[in-house]
Amino acid sequence: MALHIVAHRPDPALFRLPWSEPLEEWDERYVVPLPRGLSRHVVRIVRQGTSTYAVKETVEEIAFREYRLLRDLQRLGLPAVMPQGVVTGRVDAHGEELPAALLTQHLRFSLPYRSLFSHGTTVEGLPLLVDAMVVLLVRLHLADFFWGDVSLSNVLFRRDAGGFAAYLVDAETGELRSSLSRQMREHDVTIATENVFAELLDLQASRLVPAEVPAEEIVALLQRRYRELWDELTGVEEFSAAEMWRIEQRIERLNELGFDVEELDIVTDYDGDSVRIQPRAVELGHHRRELRSLTGLDVEDSQARRLLNDISRFAAHRDLGREDRVLVASRWLGEVFEPLMAMVPPEARGKLEPAEIFHEVLVHRWYLSERAGHEVDLFETARDYIDTVLSTKPEEALTPPPVDDDEGGPGAG
Repeated sequence: MALHIVAHRPDPALFRLPWSEPLEEWDERYVVPLPRGLSRHVVRIVRQGTSTYAVKETVEEIAFREYRLLRDLQRLGLPAVMPQGVVTGRVDAHGEELPAALLTQHLRFSLPYRSLFSHGTTVEGLPLLVDAMVVLLVRLHLADFFWGDVSLSNVLFRRDAGGFAAYLVDAETGELRSSLSRQMREHDVTIATENVFAELLDLQASRLVPAEVPAEEIVALLQRRYRELWDELTGVEEFSAAEMWRIEQRIERLNELGFDVEELDIVTDYDGDSVRIQPRAVELGHHRRELRSLTGLDVEDSQARRLLNDISRFAAHRDLGREDRVLVASRWLGEVFEPLMAMVPPEARGKLEPAEIFHEVLVHRWYLSERAGHEVDLFETARDYIDTVLSTKPEEALTPPPVDDDEGGPGAG
């Protein structure tokens, strides 16, 4: 049987991987020590040249289905791992067939939920993880995507200005539909609460979180946050014609949540005395798009919001309020952001993304200023942060998994 590779972006190096060996037997010549989540499948993280991939063994039909669905999610601009390809026609040295393999690109600076707790995340961070997963689920539902297996295990998390951004890594049970019913959305939320409850109990059994953590309250929070966000993004609002300012207020609220309103349905009654509005198309990334247009930096949305606030602070301190915002952002980039990033030694640049380092420096300045009784210089703060905080953090671009981690990984389910 001939080896067959279907790839989104062909990488000749993929042919050099030992496809005639079961994935569980691949050794350190190919496998890299990146954190892996729990999985029903055998998964390995491999590096070829400068590229890093997650490889999952599965049934051929399922591999192709998930590959195509992940490509659809990418085209829709939804947060999911990038599919690389599917490998079929694998046989071992004795001519026995081996499972097909799905390849996805490794999401840099991402971690499975279990690894986050071994990297310093505390119980107080659980609501932030829930919020990130809720935002992901709502975005998928807005795009009429039925997940079918919502869980922390099927998500990768990236740090986002003290919070997290969530990315889907397993679309095996997913389905893009022409429309998604309320019952299907509620089914996904129910599955999410059941899976997250079990995963919290597993974290407690593994002693990654204390036994007294109220798992019931965490899953109740998940349900409540989902309803609140869905209602804010899609709910109908009615008011009198004299209150037209509420249209702008609704848009501003959505912008504060990080969403842009791409389409708004506005209906008035026959006499024009009352108005009904409902968002029809919303998309996360309001702050991210604004920062990218000003600076070219592509970061997570909460990170972008923090950087935009610092650009405004920079403009106020230098009395640049009347200057063109693009020019102000360019000066901030050259005088603040880039010089600060240049202070980070090469051996520490795999610990956090640049935008997250900048966010943490701002937080660190607040603590130092509180202690000193006056505002501490930003670059003085950065030196202290790099020496006392960043140097103690684990590597997150390439990090060994926790010792109690099971088989599994990005793109696994």
